Amino acid sequence: MTFKMKLQAKKICWRPNAKSAMILKDVDFHAQKGLCIGLLGPNGSGKTSLLRCLYRGTSPTAGSILLNNKNITHYSQQEIAKKVAVVLQESPHEIGLSVSEIIKLGRLPYQGFFTHDNVELTSHEHAIVQHLELDHLLIRIYQSLSGGEKQRVMIARALIQKPDVLLLDEPTNHLDIAHQLSILQYIGDLDITVICSLHDLNLAAQYCDEVAIMSKGHLISQGKPNDVLTYELIKNVFSVQSITDTHPITGSQRLSFY
Repeated sequence: MTFKMKLQAKKICWRPNAKSAMILKDVDFHAQKGLCIGLLGPNGSGKTSLLRCLYRGTSPTAGSILLNNKNITHYSQQEIAKKVAVVLQESPHEIGLSVSEIIKLGRLPYQGFFTHDNVELTSHEHAIVQHLELDHLLIRIYQSLSGGEKQRVMIARALIQKPDVLLLDEPTNHLDIAHQLSILQYIGDLDITVICSLHDLNLAAQYCDEVAIMSKGHLISQGKPNDVLTYELIKNVFSVQSITDTHPITGSQRLSFY
């Protein structure tokens, strides 16, 4: 199958300021339509920094980001919001908003930032809420939720933007194992480009079409999990030894570490 290119980074370099060392170093990355790509690497390898560059949260020091073969800087903020949705690790600080109100913020790119929204959830939006098991939380105040519940709310808000590209920074953070599996299955089945940073290599192998490995600011390998997650790479990048076999139920690559 031939995929249309959706998002591409070319020779991206980034550092916080002129006196800092480079955090990202000549990163070449590509994400094609419909693929779920797991961004993997040790702490401090540059995963979050790359995600921030991809959605224009941070401007690269050098290099370019292309969205549908157009430099991302040539899009307006509203155009970007219609095409790219983001879920970060940091929890927002909206005080007093209900879950329903937070979720409806996903409509802002289509309404303008000062629209007062009392419209009930559409059937499409309600389907997202149901998939993420948020029906019973809609009238709750967002700040009263657990970390895992907040994470699911923010994923729902992002999906209601109807993005072409969904970027997630540690989407399984705070989630119990059942919700980790169900959410990765759900977003992996969507007909959009998904790029998510993960620490769990087995979840990436099971649910991602491709993985991209970051190490010390470099993207050192990108491709299918079976091709990329080798004994040598895992030892060199993650400093552990591993054994690979096949999961007896899912048929995906399964890794054990020692």
